[in-house]
Amino acid sequence: MTDCSDTASRCRTVLICHADDDLNREGLARWLATTTELVGVVILEEPAKRMRRRIQREIQRVGLVRFLDVLAFRVYYKLFLAKRDHAWERTTLDQLCVQFPPLGPSTRILHAPSPNSKEVEQFLQSLTPDIVIARCKSLLKESVFTIPKSGTFVMHPGICPQYRNAHGCFWALAQNDRGNVGMTLLKIDKGIDTGPVYGYYRSEFDETQDSHHVIQHKVVFDNLDALTAKLNEIQAGRAAPLSTQGLPSGEWGQPWLTAYWKYLRDARKRA
Repeated sequence: MTDCSDTASRCRTVLICHADDDLNREGLARWLATTTELVGVVILEEPAKRMRRRIQREIQRVGLVRFLDVLAFRVYYKLFLAKRDHAWERTTLDQLCVQFPPLGPSTRILHAPSPNSKEVEQFLQSLTPDIVIARCKSLLKESVFTIPKSGTFVMHPGICPQYRNAHGCFWALAQNDRGNVGMTLLKIDKGIDTGPVYGYYRSEFDETQDSHHVIQHKVVFDNLDALTAKLNEIQAGRAAPLSTQGLPSGEWGQPWLTAYWKYLRDARKRA
């Protein structure tokens, strides 16, 4: 077995991320290129119809009235939280760019509308990666996520299986479940965040000041050293999945403004 830290035979990785996500497209990619052999990056430029499908699925899941609660939070976030979060992202990215050098010419780049497109499948097959890191919103089809030798992994913003699907950090806060505000490194299978769990990662945060968006980035970028070690173990065949037997399982969705106001009010009372 090869080891990600072995410079003679470093494990081959591919990153899948969105074009408008600078922290992952630039920052996480630099980290991967430094700690592994990053052979490719898939940059997703999704068409508008994909967003419409996500909206339709959310309405079907929670109903139209609750979806208005979702829209209200989106508006609130844009008006009152987005500017501060963008500043935090910029500062974090600047720090990563100082710590890790730019990508070299050996890393191939593919722009695609979907991670499940034929071009992505062929791209991955040609690169023969050991590990793929999927930092995207779309579920991957089996013919894609089974290509890498050691599997495709997600850094899920939430502790699984309790907080599966979207925005697990937000919903743990909304449930006053601070112990389960974190990130899960899991291997993709056919379900929605139901694959084998290889690690839980947490970070210090201030729930009265840090938005869920910042928190779900912190639990990744504050744990890069630990993630490097875990990828080494996975590639070397030394990592065993953690047992999740008997734990409750919940599938969550988009944040609600009413839930946000409640957890922020409760957090301020505790402060």
